[in-house]
Amino acid sequence: MRLLLCIFLVCQQLFAQDSIPKKDSIVLAFHQKSMLYSAIIPGAGQIRNSVVSPLHNNAIWKVPLIYAGLGATGYFLITNQQTQLSLKKEYTNRQNGGNLDPKWAAYDNYAVLQLYRQYLDWRDLSILGMAAVYLFQIAEAGAEAHFVQFETSPDLSWSLDPVFLPNQTFGAKLQLSFH
Repeated sequence: MRLLLCIFLVCQQLFAQDSIPKKDSIVLAFHQKSMLYSAIIPGAGQIRNSVVSPLHNNAIWKVPLIYAGLGATGYFLITNQQTQLSLKKEYTNRQNGGNLDPKWAAYDNYAVLQLYRQYLDWRDLSILGMAAVYLFQIAEAGAEAHFVQFETSPDLSWSLDPVFLPNQTFGAKLQLSFH
């Protein structure tokens, strides 16, 4: 009976595999590729958007801003991490009766502990800031990619013009043109 059940299950698996269509590759949309490029290398999606359509979209100028944001948050992350580690070492040395660092000699134990907690919080905020810059540049590359193929023609326009009304007052006229 068990042998019959095993044969039945194996046959079901074999036939089930034949009925599933196999997909050779995953096709990504244009904006998804830009987002993927930016996720792998920050700024690569913006460069891709500029290269594909240089007349409509020039997003290369955003790349230095992305790296400046990542560099600034990375700098604060490293300095805050080093400072909080120094303060942690100072506090444990004070608790164990070891040598005091002259940098922190002006502070008492409570102040060193408070500074440690402050730099720990700043380090965590630096991590969040770096993640925010990274995720923002990915989202921006995707949004920018949507506008690469966006066409505007002179037939779709609007204008805002000053007008002088008959009762001696000034106004504004909004004119929309759909040709």
